[in-house]
Amino acid sequence: MRKTWLIFSQTVTVAVALLFVVSTFKPQWVQSLTWRQAMPGATVAVVPSGSASGAVVAQADGGFRAAARKAAPTVVSVVTSSSAARHPKRNDPWFRYFFGEQQGQPQSGVGSGVIVSPEGYVLTNNHVVENMDDIEVMLTDGRKAMAKVIGTDPDTDLAVLKIDLDRLPSITFGDSDALLVGDSVLAIGNPFGVGQTVTAGIVSALGRNQLGINTFENFIQTDAAINPGNSGGALVDAAGNLVGINSAIYSRSGGNMGIGFAIPVSTARLVMESLIRDGLVTRGWIGVEPRDLTPDIAETFNLPVKEGVLISGVLQNGPAAQGGLRPGDVVVQVGSAPVANTSQLLNAVAALKPGQPAPIEVQRGAERLKLSVVVARRPKTPVQRHQDE
Repeated sequence: MRKTWLIFSQTVTVAVALLFVVSTFKPQWVQSLTWRQAMPGATVAVVPSGSASGAVVAQADGGFRAAARKAAPTVVSVVTSSSAARHPKRNDPWFRYFFGEQQGQPQSGVGSGVIVSPEGYVLTNNHVVENMDDIEVMLTDGRKAMAKVIGTDPDTDLAVLKIDLDRLPSITFGDSDALLVGDSVLAIGNPFGVGQTVTAGIVSALGRNQLGINTFENFIQTDAAINPGNSGGALVDAAGNLVGINSAIYSRSGGNMGIGFAIPVSTARLVMESLIRDGLVTRGWIGVEPRDLTPDIAETFNLPVKEGVLISGVLQNGPAAQGGLRPGDVVVQVGSAPVANTSQLLNAVAALKPGQPAPIEVQRGAERLKLSVVVARRPKTPVQRHQDE
């Protein structure tokens, strides 16, 4: 018995020593062995239950292929073209004599879109389709169809198209409000017109605004590679659910530099439903020129508030002026929503129903006032040409 125990203890000692030597000089062998023996094909890491998707982040044998397989068929290429307008006097002989033949220069572009319903509605960016005469949608299965513009919203840079095809796949909407910095995401689109491409990254930041891209900004920032042609494509979570519409990037070279911006699906869905239902998006407007309240301004005017929006101008006879709002007032609340910056004020006012009175709380010097402003409909914003990715 003692001899058997001695042999066993010596064997264990030698095995432990061998394992120590291998783990010290060849740790990758141990890691590789442990990885493969865990549970082949099983989940290696999962998103915590409180995160955006609560789903698998990566698999030992497939990475994000399940998410890509689910979402990719719903992402389409959008090919656009436009014939430039010719001069109205092009047929006048004297005009041709002095100016020659005036030929319009055709324009074309390639972007991306996402099929959001089996009925053929496609969500994309407004700047992908604006001023374009012909819009063709190309699916991953090789089918093509000419698209009709259902409606556009330049303020959020979104547009809804409609195609008539049967057996259309449609994407599943995710919850962009539940996203957290660090969550895994995939960007799917048609960069540079090379064909559908899937790139992976994480959520780098949330609530990005004041970028000068759109009127209403609440971007998801990601480091997933986004390039020209990705506009209107899908940003999906690790489960393949839509969480954003890829819109723009920050770049000094015109290519990807790891800072991309996507419109949250919470915003995109509201705009989409309004465009499909009414053909336009109706927003509230009160006619003021807002400015963020800085600590220096608050100290200069001896204001008792540190957060809010300074009103630097009020439109004469506009809704705000008629409601008693004055330049120098600091708006601290619109309806039941507190406002701490210009972006929050714009979003809060836009959510108000035109034609209805809305309570607006302001700080005027040392006095706190509650005003009632009858909200008007926001005027149509002129289309701004901004840089594509």
